[in-house]
Amino acid sequence: MGRSQETFGKKEVRKKKDKKRKDKEQKRAKKKVEGKKTNFDDMIAYVDEFGMITSTPPDPDKKIDVEVDSIELKITKNNPQSSPDFVRKGVVSTFNKSKGYGFIRDLSSNQSVFVHVNSLLESIKENDVVIFEIGKGAKGPAAMKVKLFKE
Repeated sequence: MGRSQETFGKKEVRKKKDKKRKDKEQKRAKKKVEGKKTNFDDMIAYVDEFGMITSTPPDPDKKIDVEVDSIELKITKNNPQSSPDFVRKGVVSTFNKSKGYGFIRDLSSNQSVFVHVNSLLESIKENDVVIFEIGKGAKGPAAMKVKLFKE
């Protein structure tokens, strides 16, 4: 039996697949004839003393022996005096009560920090001096636990 009636599109797809298969076979045969053999040693790469990738193995004369006892590993414990202060002081630069958000300018870093009405402990207005903590907001740093600064 012959093939059922093929449409022009199906014939073209079949021809392309056959041509691709034949090209692949020709490339394989060409590689065999040329004799280019790839082996595992050709694929190895080395890193020299400067961190550059090379195809030549490292020189054993340049090898440096390191005594294991001379390597120092040290773990530093957290020191409460050196830990950063999480409570910040700043000035409310803008605050819109109707929209429920604003910005506080941090006095130590001069950074503008977003503040939302949900993170307020007391009501604030523009030019108030406040203390707050910096936390992670949806789009960057955000002020948390905001309250008025009282001397």
